[in-house]
Amino acid sequence: MKLLIAIARTLVGVLFIFSGLVKANDPLGLSYKMQEFFEVWNIHRLDHFTLGFSIVMIVFEIVAGVAILLGWRMRLFSWLLLLLIIFFTFLTGYAYLSGKVRECGCFGDCIPLTAGQSFTKDLVLLLLILFLFAVRDRIKPVLAPVGSAAVLILATILSVAFQWHVLVHLPVVDCLPYRAHNNILDKMKPPPGAIPDSTVITMIYEKGGKQIEFDASNFPADFNDSYHFVKRYDKLVRKGNAEAAIKDFVLLTGAGTDTTQAVLEAKGYKLLVFMKDMDYVPRSREGLGVLLAMARSKGVPVYLVTGDYDELSGWTRGIGIDSAVTLLKCDATAIKTAARSQDKPTIYLLKNATILNKWSYADYGATLPAVAELPNSANP
Repeated sequence: MKLLIAIARTLVGVLFIFSGLVKANDPLGLSYKMQEFFEVWNIHRLDHFTLGFSIVMIVFEIVAGVAILLGWRMRLFSWLLLLLIIFFTFLTGYAYLSGKVRECGCFGDCIPLTAGQSFTKDLVLLLLILFLFAVRDRIKPVLAPVGSAAVLILATILSVAFQWHVLVHLPVVDCLPYRAHNNILDKMKPPPGAIPDSTVITMIYEKGGKQIEFDASNFPADFNDSYHFVKRYDKLVRKGNAEAAIKDFVLLTGAGTDTTQAVLEAKGYKLLVFMKDMDYVPRSREGLGVLLAMARSKGVPVYLVTGDYDELSGWTRGIGIDSAVTLLKCDATAIKTAARSQDKPTIYLLKNATILNKWSYADYGATLPAVAELPNSANP
C-alpha cells in the first residue's frame, strides 16, 4: 500500500507542477481559453477578470503539486485537489461532449491535447486523487512544518514572478506558430493531403425566455419573429486529420482590401508592429518615432497592425507619422495569438515572410540594434 500511495502522490504532484509550469509560460493563453468558455456560456462580464483567474489557477496548480509531494496538510489539499479536478473534469467533459470548445488548454500551446484526450486525462487524475483522498490520513509529511511552509512560499513567489516576467516580455518558450524562424505563409497552408474539419453552422435563438439551438438545415417548424437571435458558432461534426497552424491571420487596408499576400510576399525586410488597441499606444510615441527613423534610414517598411483601426488612424495622423507607416486592420483574435505581450505593442522583424525575431515593447532596447545591424538599403 505504501508503494501504491507513493506512486499516486508522485504522479499527481508531478503532473500538477508540470501542467502549472507549462501554463505559467503563457498565462495570457489560458486567459484567452477561459474567455472562449465564457463566450460559449454567454457570460462575457467575466472576460476582464480572466487574466487574474489564470494567474491564481496556475499558482494553485504548482503549489498544490508541491504540497502533495511534500505530504503537507493533506486533509486540506486533498479536498482542494478533489474540488479542482472535479471542476477540470467538468470543463473537459463539456468541451468533449458538446464539441463547442476544441481544446481545453490543459498544457497550453506547447502540448496541445484534443478535448477527448484532455477528458481522459482528467478522468485518470480523478481516480488517482480519489484514492489519495481516501488514504490522506496515512500520508506523512516529508519535511518539518517550517520547512514545508518555506518550500511552498518559495514556490508561490517563483510562480508569480515567472508569470510577471512573461507578461511583461514574451513567453520564454515560444510554442506558437509565430515563433522566430517560422515562415508565416508556409504556416498558413495545410499539410499536403490534409482533410479539413467538418463543421456545421449552429445558431442559438431565444423564444419565451428559453434558448433554442439548431443548425441551418433544421429550423423549427414554427420559426417566426418570436425567435430572437442570440449567437451562432461552428460546431465540429468530424475532426479532420490536419489543419493549417495559422488560420486567421488576415491583413486588411482601411478600405477592407485583403493585403496579406502582398505584404508577406514582398521581398526584403519589414517590421510589423502589433497594437491590439489604444490602451498602451500613447506611451509608445517616443520609442516608435525612433524606430521609424531607424527603419527609414535602412529602407525598411513599417506596418502597424491593429484591431482598433479608426482610433489608431487618428492617433498616427495626430502625431504626424501617418506617412511613415502603413496602417492595417487585423482580427483581434489573430493579434492575441501573434502578440502575447499583455496590452503592449509587439514588434516583428521579418525577411520576406519569415520571422527573424520578435520583441515585446518592454524589450524595445533590443529592437533598435537589430534594425541598425541590417545592411544599408536593406530592401531593393
